[in-house]
Amino acid sequence: MIDIGVNLTSARFDKDRSTVIERAKLANIKGLLVTGTNVAESQKALSFCQEYYPYLACTAGVHPHDADQVDDNFIAQLKSLAEHNHVKAIGECGLDFNRNFSTPKNQQHVFAQQVMLASEINLPLFLHQRDAFQPWFDILSPYIDKVPAMVTHCFTGDLSQLKQCLDVNMYVGITGWLCDERRGQTLRDIVKYIPLDRLLIETDAPYLTPRTIRPKPKSSRNEPSYLPYVVATLAELTPYSASEIMQKTFENSQQVFAWEIQ
Repeated sequence: MIDIGVNLTSARFDKDRSTVIERAKLANIKGLLVTGTNVAESQKALSFCQEYYPYLACTAGVHPHDADQVDDNFIAQLKSLAEHNHVKAIGECGLDFNRNFSTPKNQQHVFAQQVMLASEINLPLFLHQRDAFQPWFDILSPYIDKVPAMVTHCFTGDLSQLKQCLDVNMYVGITGWLCDERRGQTLRDIVKYIPLDRLLIETDAPYLTPRTIRPKPKSSRNEPSYLPYVVATLAELTPYSASEIMQKTFENSQQVFAWEIQ
């Protein structure tokens, strides 16, 4: 297994980051893709990759929540980070009109620039979208065939949105959202329509701790070692076995991110 979405730069891992990584290895997680959410966090993610090479790789990007705070030269900064071979994708980037921590106008501008950058330097896109599907999709559409891959990270949409993503060959990242019948029922109903060759798995740690963990962990913090709970729920809700999911998502992750892991 490869966890393609870990917010390992979060302060919630500051006290025991190395232990968290060791637990992931013991849980048969072969690699972690550390999420970059702004320039500073992307730099931090890269430094962790250098410290824990070759187990970690990362993304470099600006999350929509941070769009109001970018420097004028943020694209040049991301481009410089992406020159390192540890950086496997541009992102986490996209649109989030659910909370609008940054203005929709700035979100769209910052997102569009990152999509152009991914096209220019030939890296995949690691994508965020919440309550903004159509403008998000409209920005991406001209670049469908101009980047190596697009990953809709932590997908929580409906069937129509899923079909639109699959129709343009996006990869779909599934998290512990699937393990929560209270808010994840729509996803639980449609996850069976994701072909194995488009499926990726992730924790989005420290967020979205699977509710299926028994006994319930003392801490609410999610971590990569819980990824098997996502796999188990996927196996319950799809035609695929857990072993098929683990093997194929491992292969998909290597292909999408050009990441050689033994």
